[in-house]
Amino acid sequence: MYVVPDQTGKLAVVTGANSGTGKEATKRLAAAGARVVMAVRTVAKGEAARAEILAEVPGAQLEIRRLDLADLASVQEFAEGLAADEPHLDLLINNAGVMHPPTRIATADGFELQFGSNFLGPFALTVRLLPLLLAAPASRVVTMSSGTANFGRINFDDLNWERSYSAERAYAQSKLADLMLSNHLAKLATDRGWNLRSVAAHPGFTNTNLLTAGASLEGPVSQPLVNRLLSRILPSQEVAEGTEPLLYAATSSEAQHGAYYGPSGIFGLVGPTKLTSQPKRARNESDAARLWSAAEDLTGVALASVVA
Repeated sequence: MYVVPDQTGKLAVVTGANSGTGKEATKRLAAAGARVVMAVRTVAKGEAARAEILAEVPGAQLEIRRLDLADLASVQEFAEGLAADEPHLDLLINNAGVMHPPTRIATADGFELQFGSNFLGPFALTVRLLPLLLAAPASRVVTMSSGTANFGRINFDDLNWERSYSAERAYAQSKLADLMLSNHLAKLATDRGWNLRSVAAHPGFTNTNLLTAGASLEGPVSQPLVNRLLSRILPSQEVAEGTEPLLYAATSSEAQHGAYYGPSGIFGLVGPTKLTSQPKRARNESDAARLWSAAEDLTGVALASVVA
């Protein structure tokens, strides 16, 4: 089991902190001494998760703040509120996500739910929080991708799946986009001399409640048949193990800038954390820059407007 090093004095933001890998990461960061902002869409669920964590870690320093990644106004409100209250931010964990809505659902801003919640929301949040991150002595941004990024393609001609929606392909695109976000942020940090480390991770096949709760979905729905069959065949692991690549990327002194971490076992689904190879499409720097530019246009959140 990965042991999180001392985080005393550090401030972390964890999105999707009320369940699954987000809740586990929150608990273990807090147990190591970090002060954690639990960024959640539903405050009541965040409060329930906070109570559960405090029962295990009585001294945990936890704060609930509302954040809906499917609503850019909520992202702006969250970032501005945090900036008003905090001088700097040491760690941002872009963990929250939605998976496989059976029909195309639009976010509050009209984006396809998975592309909007899994990529555009985290993109806008990361860029808006950069001033706080750069004010820290040595900050880190960790973005959760997925093994399905290996099968993803960025459809620049129809990023929001307005012509032909596929739940599986849209999810794979969003997770590839997350990996490209992490890579391009790493390049920006290197080129500009920022003392910021950008790292990506994936949880393998972890038993979480990552189904379809998002902009207009309040609970789980049936997963595609292929997913249900694979869950009976393929090896899987519990949340504590599945969160370890994320925690390693977030806290290990050996986690490499611009790298990608995931399980080391069969098919990258289970097992201890290792440095993971990235799909070729994720390593295409020109496509990553193009995607970043498209995200700026779609969200109206531009790097130049927040960082000199």
